[in-house]
Amino acid sequence: MARVRFVSLLTLLLIGASASTPAQQTDPYQPPQHTETSPLFRVMPADVAARYADGGMQVERDRSPAAELAEHRRMDRALAGLLPQRKGVVDAYVVSIALDSDPVFGREAREAGKVLTRRYDAAGRSILLAGSDGSAPSAFPRGSPENLTLALARIAELMDPAEDALILYTTSHGAPIGIVYNDGDQGFGIISPARMAAMLEVLGIKRRLVIVSACFSGIYVPALAGSESAVVTASSGDRTSFGCQSDNDWTFFGDALINHALRKPQPLAAASAEANRLIAGWEGGGKLTPSMPQFLIGERAHTWLAALDRRTPKLATEPVGKPAVSMLAGR
Repeated sequence: MARVRFVSLLTLLLIGASASTPAQQTDPYQPPQHTETSPLFRVMPADVAARYADGGMQVERDRSPAAELAEHRRMDRALAGLLPQRKGVVDAYVVSIALDSDPVFGREAREAGKVLTRRYDAAGRSILLAGSDGSAPSAFPRGSPENLTLALARIAELMDPAEDALILYTTSHGAPIGIVYNDGDQGFGIISPARMAAMLEVLGIKRRLVIVSACFSGIYVPALAGSESAVVTASSGDRTSFGCQSDNDWTFFGDALINHALRKPQPLAAASAEANRLIAGWEGGGKLTPSMPQFLIGERAHTWLAALDRRTPKLATEPVGKPAVSMLAGR
């Protein structure tokens, strides 16, 4: 009897403790935070940082061996999934990369990858490199200079440079010397215009549409210009662009060009013009200094762009996410 009473008492105590203890709350996911200045800007003079950026600059810290192995496997799977080109078809290979871990860029790169893959008939020939969208850790390879280099190198192996084209969308913060790579406090770097141009040149990728969503991104236009090249940027080389707050779904440029203009079956030039009108209206309404997006198509790029445009779906898709211009509410 004594044993039975002891067990019963213990059971009651356990039940009571369970009833009186509040259910454990799971903390909401927090994407990587920026709490440190990039060492490129903290310890290097501007001219030295620019020189290193031209050669390819990436700094990683505090990555565990297990995390690095997991990253290697994610990248390996992504590269292995790319299909070879089809003889006699102008195939597009799409790369969409968010080089900063602020969730706005992760969200923008995800949707840009979908829109560009659909528009340019690139299913099986597209790759996404991006951190978190703000809701959970990313299942994709990180958007880093190294991973971009690997993606471009693999695409160069698979494509026919005389027939196929690269569609590259990059989104991040920008600096006067290039696109900034910043993964929380663990990854830092810069991809300068000279570095981007050198990579594409050595890989033989001359047919390319490069879209750069970042402040000061107009600096890429002269570096990437070519007879078979097209370049679209969010700003001139000496201007900032807008909408890169972490809680946004889009930057101004991404919303205008990707989320609106390129969802429609219209040529790139018309889409760029529509995006410029939208951005100018949003900036004017917010009394912002015009960002002056840039657009350039080489004389021979019209041929392969037209071939891709002929396969563009005839029905437009609807914009998604919170409009970038909503950030101006209450100003």
